[in-house]
Amino acid sequence: MSHIDLPVITTGDSKKPLSSEECPSDYFPDGGFRAWATAFGGFLVQFCTYGYTMSFGVYQDFYARTYITNQSPSTIAWIGSVNAFLFEICGLISGQLYDRGYCRQLVIGASLLQVISLFMLSLAKPDQYYQVFLSQGIGSGCAAGLLYIPTMAVVSQYFRKRRELVMTFVASGACLGAVVHPIMLNNTLNGRIGFANGVRASAALISGLLFIACFLIKPRFPPSKASTTFLATAKKCAHDPAYIFGTAGLTIFAIGFYYPLFYLQLDSTMHGLSKTFSFYSLVIMNTSSFVGQLTSGFLVEYFGVPGVMTVSTFTGTVLLFSLIGLRTLASVVVIGILYGYSAGIFQALWAPVLAVLSPDQSDLGARMGISYAFMALGGLIGPPISGALLTGDYICMYCILPMNNAHPIQIMGAIGCSCFIAMQIVLRRGDHVSQ
Repeated sequence: MSHIDLPVITTGDSKKPLSSEECPSDYFPDGGFRAWATAFGGFLVQFCTYGYTMSFGVYQDFYARTYITNQSPSTIAWIGSVNAFLFEICGLISGQLYDRGYCRQLVIGASLLQVISLFMLSLAKPDQYYQVFLSQGIGSGCAAGLLYIPTMAVVSQYFRKRRELVMTFVASGACLGAVVHPIMLNNTLNGRIGFANGVRASAALISGLLFIACFLIKPRFPPSKASTTFLATAKKCAHDPAYIFGTAGLTIFAIGFYYPLFYLQLDSTMHGLSKTFSFYSLVIMNTSSFVGQLTSGFLVEYFGVPGVMTVSTFTGTVLLFSLIGLRTLASVVVIGILYGYSAGIFQALWAPVLAVLSPDQSDLGARMGISYAFMALGGLIGPPISGALLTGDYICMYCILPMNNAHPIQIMGAIGCSCFIAMQIVLRRGDHVSQ
């Protein structure tokens, strides 16, 4: 049924429609079976990869209280932190390979790695930290990182007018995964099934969905002959003020971004809330995040990607400060819903904001990879810092700063938001480098 996606463009010598390889590079079908199948395939990949990373709060709680009790919460947080770090840093590799036409190979190979990593996680023994770290932190993190950019960037080959809307739809798969996975994991890890079989059941679900995704995702164009080298792309990025501010905003805001995702369930449990409610605190936040991702596509239609990104990071920063007052069931629900919504918008716009900052689509993969590599540093250090600053009662210690109730995580959120404001100013002044 691939003919549905092809434009009726003919040459002077023939009335036969051109193949997808012969179509002009500036033509975008903006719909059709193949386009939407590819978008849905990307949605499934996000569900199975970054959606699983965002569910680490369940594992953080389970490991800290039951399975890896010989390690501190800060040490355990390195598992999820390294996973998030590799999810972003691997974009340097996958971005370049995508630009060179290896989209299908990346999707199939990395999907296989994700499945193997999760089944290996099910074999990890209690208090064997290194086994969990290698399988969940490194193996699953690399797989998710190699899959993210190809499944997001390939959408840009099919859509132009609705590109941001479709990209946010694809990204929303992560938040739906972050709703489904915690429910499944909480009821298996803490139930009669236990850790090993619970993780295997989760891995089986992911195996089936990734198998479907591998058949659905198909790039529209062959490798671009105009794709530039990594160094040439990096040089252009270094002279692009808007891109620099955007990348700095993603990097700095990421330091504080993961704290609620990793610690909300553990905080709820340690503050005396019921075990059942604590299990679903992460689900509440991720459900709201899913709604945020879905609605972000409509918001950018009216307010633009840079504007919506700036507002979401400002709101997220305010809510990070409000975590200091987390004590009761009502506070967990309110903060979970509001932070989840703003976080969902932030996540959904990672790729669209870089698409806005990348006028030349031939190096979109490389530009995304460079930004995510820097962003990975923020995701790497944020959760362990938060864990180290937790008191024995799991309350964030205050910094010795003039702002008595300030915490480094919240400060970084505010600085990240400021970078996005600067990015908007540069874009409106027309200083964005387009060549």
